[in-house]
Amino acid sequence: MYITITPQKLGESFSQSVANYVDYLEKENIGIESNEMEHFFNQYEDEICAKDVSKGIDKNTSKLKKKEPKFYAITVSPSKYELSQLQNSSADLKAYTRALMKDYVNSFNREINGKPITIDDIKYYAKVEHQRRFKGTDKQVKENQIFATKILALKKDIREAISLGEKNKIKKIQKEIDKLEKTAPHQLNGKRIVQGMLKEGNQSHIHIIVSRKDASNSVSLSPGSKYKAANTVMNGKIVKRGFDRDLFFENAEKRFDQQFKYKRNYAETYQARKVFLKNQHLYFSTILGLPSDEKAIAFKILGNMGVPGINIPATKVKLALKVIKQLKRGVELGINSSSIGI
Repeated sequence: MYITITPQKLGESFSQSVANYVDYLEKENIGIESNEMEHFFNQYEDEICAKDVSKGIDKNTSKLKKKEPKFYAITVSPSKYELSQLQNSSADLKAYTRALMKDYVNSFNREINGKPITIDDIKYYAKVEHQRRFKGTDKQVKENQIFATKILALKKDIREAISLGEKNKIKKIQKEIDKLEKTAPHQLNGKRIVQGMLKEGNQSHIHIIVSRKDASNSVSLSPGSKYKAANTVMNGKIVKRGFDRDLFFENAEKRFDQQFKYKRNYAETYQARKVFLKNQHLYFSTILGLPSDEKAIAFKILGNMGVPGINIPATKVKLALKVIKQLKRGVELGINSSSIGI
């Protein structure tokens, strides 16, 4: 499970309107029948139109400055193992989102009118998507880049040959291009993987837009707070502040497991990610100490992240340093300090 919470920033300031982001999230609805569309929803409503989402967020920004985020984007990306546990990706992820946002609220150390905030105190809209495209930062695209660069140069040569009418040279260059296309290391359905290409398999995930201001447009609620829980004095009154990301991430994971009866392997837990960041030896030693079936699943998960196949030492205590380095390098490719899981 990967969860990120990010403000929508443009340069040194923040987006003054959510409209462009909302339009971006409508991309999967282009050219399909209305009964197949995924609509925005919130805690109590389904099929909210994009225009109402933009209006709802943009009008809920009282007293916020240009250098303050107007909204936060939360992206929830279950792994393929987690998605396989769902009966209906769309309906199940909607139900999960509504439960998750209660955990989001409970992660704030805030009060409104002397009472802890509730789900009714926040303004959010969410949408389930089912497609993902390869990005320039993806391993497959990056490792294919040397081939892409050569192909681009050869295509320039072809244009020059065409302008000169050199038919034999054109054929020769095209053969080189075809060879490069086929020998690129990462292929999908017989084609070289490039940026923008759709990924295979179940890619369902959730996008959530949550207003910086509460539903009454009077209180600022920032999940980007540097405090987990603290008190400050404002206008002579003690005011609670803070957002506990660790608590939110941990509860998000527990919520999924309980809601869908998912048996989570150690290698995909939020706790394991924290251990990895602090003590790689302990992380891999713990994996090697798992029961055989769980250990096999753990290394399968790591393998799907791009960690190369290795020979695991028989003894857990004397874990070879070179093996740790090999594993560490692979795991670091898939880890994100602001995300849940590995």
